Formats: sequence, C-alpha cells, structure tokens
Amino acid sequence: MLMRTDPFREFDRITQRLLENGRPAVMPMDAYRENDDFVVHFDLPGVSPESIDLEVERNVLTVKAERPGLRRDDLELIVNERPSGTFSRQVFLGDTLDTDRITANYADGVLTLRIPVAEQSKARKITVGHDAGREQTSIKA
Repeated sequence: MLMRTDPFREFDRITQRLLENGRPAVMPMDAYRENDDFVVHFDLPGVSPESIDLEVERNVLTVKAERPGLRRDDLELIVNERPSGTFSRQVFLGDTLDTDRITANYADGVLTLRIPVAEQSKARKITVGHDAGREQTSIKA
C-alpha cells in the first residue's frame, strides 16, 4: 500500500485536539421564515436525542448537544477526524417570535425548530367603516 506522508499532519492533529477541548465544536445551521413560522435546522449527525438541551432565556435560544468520541482502551485509532465533545450554539430571536410555543424535532441527524410568529406581529387587514348618513371624506395615500 502506498501512503503519502506529511510531517506536519500529526502536529496539526494534536493542535486541533487541544483547541477542541477548550471550545465547543461547530454546529452548522440554516434559518428561514415559512408562512407564520421561523424555522431553524441544526446539523447534529451522530448525536443522541437525549443529549440535546434547548433553553430559551429572554430572546436567546441556546442549543447544546454532545457526541461521544471513540476513545476506548481496546481501540487503535487510525484516523479520527470527526468532531466529538460538546456542541453549543446561541441564536438571538426577535421580539416578534412566540418563544413559548417552540417545537423541536430530531430526525436523520438534523434538529429542526419551529418558532411561531407572535399573533400581534402578524400582518392583518383593517376594514374601514363608513356611516351611510354622513358625508364621506376621501383619504389619499
């Protein structure tokens, strides 16, 4: 078998491990508005649903999850590139969202949150009434 060697590869791997222990790993996300819901998707492959922790304080949503590593005494790791440890992400939510009615679903490694737009923030039509016996005034926009 032919293998390419990189003298700095092991140094990069050790440096990456040291940095990972001090900070949470990456948690990519997509967010968009769909009708009357604000939808957020977080990529969390390999995470157990029981390890996912969601918390809303004021208008800050915090998502935490943990993916265990492969460190065991009976394993000899050849390549270990997938991130493990604690993942954390904070999302600042606007005042127009109803944080009391957030729903969460985890399927196929993706955590999906649906946050409804608050009723008072939804667009609504206002009807203009008129009195039949009075002279009407025209309103110009």
